[in-house]
Amino acid sequence: MIAVIDYDAGNIKSVEKALLLLGQEVVITKDRDTILKADKVILPGVGAFGDAMANLRERGLDKVIHEVVAREIPFLGICLGLQLLFERSDESPGVKGLGVLKGKILRIPDQEGLKIPHMGWNSLELRGNGRLFQGVPQQSYVYFVHSYYLKAEDENIVKASTEYSTHIHASVESGNVFACQFHPEKSSDVGLKILKNFVEL
Repeated sequence: MIAVIDYDAGNIKSVEKALLLLGQEVVITKDRDTILKADKVILPGVGAFGDAMANLRERGLDKVIHEVVAREIPFLGICLGLQLLFERSDESPGVKGLGVLKGKILRIPDQEGLKIPHMGWNSLELRGNGRLFQGVPQQSYVYFVHSYYLKAEDENIVKASTEYSTHIHASVESGNVFACQFHPEKSSDVGLKILKNFVEL
């Protein structure tokens, strides 16, 4: 069973739909025991860093996520779900992230001819043999929607990057923790392959 954490932060239905397409049993939940009993856990997210952290803390889900990580249950953060795993974000100064991983979330720099938010398909440069990307070709295109991006402190955890006005760390892997800045659930066959790799870990 895969638990998708519900903290009122959008795009949950599209994640659920993609997982059902892969034949998975999916529960959308904010219940601690259900989350901790799951085989895999997904933290989706669309919206603002500060609001999302407030919602997680209000429901005690920040502590549950730390428990999931400690118990080594495979965990996937998607989009804002990636950003929340880190320490802080330019989007919400003074708000502490989950701090599961070390790094900063920065605003994508303005560049003439490029729109922010970055919305659309970008190719991935894969490196370091990431488990999410087994069987995914180099330079595959995936779908992004974001105004802020990750700069991870430890480059070794970065398994995919992309370029949009700057160098963006697009996916990370550390132990049982995985995260993607892009939306695998909206990235066609490539995205489904990435989610399939996650559910088959």
